[in-house]
Amino acid sequence: MTTQHHEATDHELIQAATRIARTRCRGDNHTMAAAARAQDGRIITAVNAYHFTGGPCAELVLIGAAAAQGAYELDVIVAVGDRNRGIVPPCGRCRQVLLDYFPAVKVIVGNGERTRTVRITDLLPESYVWADHRLEDA
Repeated sequence: MTTQHHEATDHELIQAATRIARTRCRGDNHTMAAAARAQDGRIITAVNAYHFTGGPCAELVLIGAAAAQGAYELDVIVAVGDRNRGIVPPCGRCRQVLLDYFPAVKVIVGNGERTRTVRITDLLPESYVWADHRLEDA
């Protein structure tokens, strides 16, 4: 992972996700919370929906919640685990989906004093971009 593109950490997002993890994650069905800042400045939050068949991660639920609220562009996202686990980086599936929907999104990773913000492309280098199939003929 490259470290050249660090940007200021959005501590308000970390606090929002932590608050949701603490107050809304109850039992095994909801163990992760996510918060994202939309391009218009709004903070969108969500929790995962665990199910033995798979179920969506908090980041994926957040994408749907953001769209339902008319927020189609996300600038920064973070996920936080329940029981004070702190920031949890997105899984591989979420990294790919975030890249596909928001190729310029930044992700908060790390914990404590080592928290940093990186581009999704830094977390998933040399990857296929699903949106490429929609490029107009030049």
